[in-house]
Amino acid sequence: MAVRYGIVGVGMMGREHLLNLAHLRPDGAVVTCVADPHVPSQSLAVSLARSFNWEPQVFDGHREMLESGLCDVIVVSTPNMTHFEILMDILGHPRPHHVLVEKPLCTTTRHCRMVIEAAKRRPEILVQVGLEYRYMPPVAKLIEIVKGGSLGQVKMVSIREHRFPFLVKVNNWNRFNANTGGTLVEKCCHFFDLMRLFAAANPVRVMASGSMDVNHKDEIYDGKVPDIIDDAFVIVEFDNGSRGMLDLCMFAEGSKNEQEISVVGDIGKGEAFVPESIVRLGTRAGGRDGVQTIKAEDKRIKYDGLHHGSSYLEHLHFLAAVRDQGIRTPAVALEDGLLSVAMGVAAQLSIEQGRFITIEEVL
Repeated sequence: MAVRYGIVGVGMMGREHLLNLAHLRPDGAVVTCVADPHVPSQSLAVSLARSFNWEPQVFDGHREMLESGLCDVIVVSTPNMTHFEILMDILGHPRPHHVLVEKPLCTTTRHCRMVIEAAKRRPEILVQVGLEYRYMPPVAKLIEIVKGGSLGQVKMVSIREHRFPFLVKVNNWNRFNANTGGTLVEKCCHFFDLMRLFAAANPVRVMASGSMDVNHKDEIYDGKVPDIIDDAFVIVEFDNGSRGMLDLCMFAEGSKNEQEISVVGDIGKGEAFVPESIVRLGTRAGGRDGVQTIKAEDKRIKYDGLHHGSSYLEHLHFLAAVRDQGIRTPAVALEDGLLSVAMGVAAQLSIEQGRFITIEEVL
């Protein structure tokens, strides 16, 4: 049977979700409606849908979509600062709609917690947070290696993202902390989520240093200069004694890999490289000569898209959870979304105040 999808917010990421769902048509996915107040985005989404012989109903807002009865699942890919209101409306609507919400869950931990409480009152609704980096083939392979115990007890997790600046979005909403939650929430919640997975622990305190050094300094929107940082170092301490470190630079286009992840345990070390899509694995006993290089692939991926196939796998897994409701649960829970935001909020606050910030403080 078909599973009917509505997409709220059909800017760049909303249309990327539409493309992923189009490649899941054989599995029963169908996009029946889209909602966005931005008319150019509406037009682009409808044109894209028509290329797959879909004719979605168009709404200006999510409330009209909720009332329409046209969808079973809603994908929320609107600007960050709108997630809270939209999620609360979905969770409060009499008719249940399953939800896949783009990261970050919300821009504040308070709003994240309110969403979690609302979701507890609607156990029939599945909600998954779009932390899809877990599904990137080299990252997924490294997670498998770590969980298999090949590295021993994890002590250190280091993640480097060296990449291009933030892209231009509708009305330039992503240029300001008030809208995004800050760069370390907006972008880096992905990496804080991965740190928790690799460390198999929860964060205790965070220390960060960062600033806006190169990008966006000559931009002005409605008389305001952007305030989002473009580089940072972040240290995270976990409750099992392990530590994580993030090295972020968003003016590093001259990089072979956009993400480099290193996980070191008391037995060995594993590394993942994106988009090179390789994993390296070595042990202390084997030394440098014993390091293996593994090509990471996932033959289920039918569409690579903007995130190396991870969004496709995210949708594939979530569709399975929707079909098997009561048997499977979403792979990325609301609590995962909360903690990834909390780590980013603590890092942003640490930069402002120049001190360690405990997770308890921001929760």
